[in-house]
Amino acid sequence: SIASLTLAVVINGNEEDGRRNLMRLWGLVVGHHTSVRCVAFPLRHACEFLMQAFGLQLNMELQLASQFSEKRILKTQNLLCDMLLRDSLTGIVTQSPNIMNLVKCDGAALYHQGKYYPLGVTPTETQIHDIIQWLLKFYGDSTGLTLDSLCDAGYPGAAVLGDAVCGMAVAYITKRDYLFWFKSHSEKEIKWGGAKHHPEEKDDGSKIHPRASFEAFLEVVKSRSSPWESAEIDAIHSLQLILRDSFLDVDGGKSKAVVMADGGGEVDELRSVAREMIKLIETATDTIFAVGVDGQENRWNVKVAELTGLSIEEAMGRSFVRDLVHEESEEIASELLASALRGQEQKIAELRLRTFGTEASKNAVFIVVNACSSKDYTDNVVGVCFVGQDVTSQKLVMDKFINIQGDYKAIIHNPSPLIPPIFVSDENTCCYEWNAAMEKLTGWCREEIIGKMLIGEIFGSCCKLKGLDAMTKFMIVL
Repeated sequence: SIASLTLAVVINGNEEDGRRNLMRLWGLVVGHHTSVRCVAFPLRHACEFLMQAFGLQLNMELQLASQFSEKRILKTQNLLCDMLLRDSLTGIVTQSPNIMNLVKCDGAALYHQGKYYPLGVTPTETQIHDIIQWLLKFYGDSTGLTLDSLCDAGYPGAAVLGDAVCGMAVAYITKRDYLFWFKSHSEKEIKWGGAKHHPEEKDDGSKIHPRASFEAFLEVVKSRSSPWESAEIDAIHSLQLILRDSFLDVDGGKSKAVVMADGGGEVDELRSVAREMIKLIETATDTIFAVGVDGQENRWNVKVAELTGLSIEEAMGRSFVRDLVHEESEEIASELLASALRGQEQKIAELRLRTFGTEASKNAVFIVVNACSSKDYTDNVVGVCFVGQDVTSQKLVMDKFINIQGDYKAIIHNPSPLIPPIFVSDENTCCYEWNAAMEKLTGWCREEIIGKMLIGEIFGSCCKLKGLDAMTKFMIVL
């Protein structure tokens, strides 16, 4: 191509390094043209605004997907923990759900007391012995690791494994017990933009294909899997901690839960798991808060405290609907609470929360939440847990866009004689707008003009211009 226009799609980055408002590049939108072309500043500015709006929408979709993924992982973890309490350790690979359902992978395996339990696409037993020896030699001090390329990590048998096994995550349970997850190479998962055509087709002088732009990328991803996401690594680490506490290295393959049934230590184990869960909730990057059956707050994590300016201590015991929810959202909040207390989970509801203290200068905080019931060991509902994400910035941008759209309509369709004649052309030089002043000036109604060609159909047939020179100048302007 001779000319191109590149637009960056930017989304919120992670907050692992402690910095807020960190942005990262998600992708690019590239337009090609076969001849020299100058794009006017207003059009470039409009494209930039469009990319900002798209980035906000994309960021919200990614956060929602992350929430659903975390919820699915937590549910799978609960089921796996239940299996460990009732059955032997091998139940997490022989029953359903299993460890493959915990994270996105192509295969998983348990190596327990010299026995190998594979699932899906995995190395052979001989190869897994070789991998374990390599791990003990080079990563013996580690408690676990994640790799997206065994070849780049220096594993000598990576070539034998081929593209079937490129990425690996391993959790050390004991010196003789390991959990593995495997991923295949990611080249097959690439989604091409632009025209749909055969992968072997090449660019030529008459056609522009996106494939050539990605040749270097294909070279990079060769023998490499898709990266392990933070939520997946956290899930693996959490299962590793639970297994370490609930497993005894004894003959017979019994889980610690079975042995502890005689020792009476199960309560301590459950308390330990509960403490870990509370810690995860309090430090989560998403807004998490809980309400009891009496409608009062009994859980308020750091993230929601930061957004609203109301500390955890101040939030405890307050009425959720009357004190914390903005008056505009009181009805929605009441319905969410009532439904969840009846055991009916609600998904993707928008709430507006009040602000306090240093954050009181803000009008409110907007969050999108999922409401789920909290139950005790007898399966009775004892409260409601809300998990959500902050969408205040997206809401403000959308409100601004709606206001701009309203201002535009107010000007274009204003019947006031102070508004001059205005008509608008689309990219094909067809009439897109025709205001009241133009109707009065020309005598042609808006409905009769919209969609017609400006040159020839409107100016030249319906409306006569002063002369041929005027027509030529008008064409040049368009």
